[in-house]
Amino acid sequence: MIEAAPITNIMRALADPTRRAVFERVAGAEEITVAELTRGSGVTQGAISQHLKALKQAGLVAERPEGRHVYYRAQPDGLAPLVDWIGHYRAFWRDRLDNLRDVLKDIDP
Repeated sequence: MIEAAPITNIMRALADPTRRAVFERVAGAEEITVAELTRGSGVTQGAISQHLKALKQAGLVAERPEGRHVYYRAQPDGLAPLVDWIGHYRAFWRDRLDNLRDVLKDIDP
């Protein structure tokens, strides 16, 4: 069985559209600062910082302090629990649909 806590944390973190947009910007950059994320976003620096905190707690981003700046980057394996969970159900439905196809062939050759 796949552990639910990491998946729940990831889903909760990505459920917010603004947070998801922040994650997409972080994932699209090698590294990015809060100031760069704030520019042109229409969101305050404090709100960006809170979104980054939630993404970090979910294991989706990592930070690297350097002097007065903190650089954020996407965590390479952060989405792995969610991908595994989706993969489990993809196999489940594929098997069920294969079984249904066989039953339908038996009913109407």
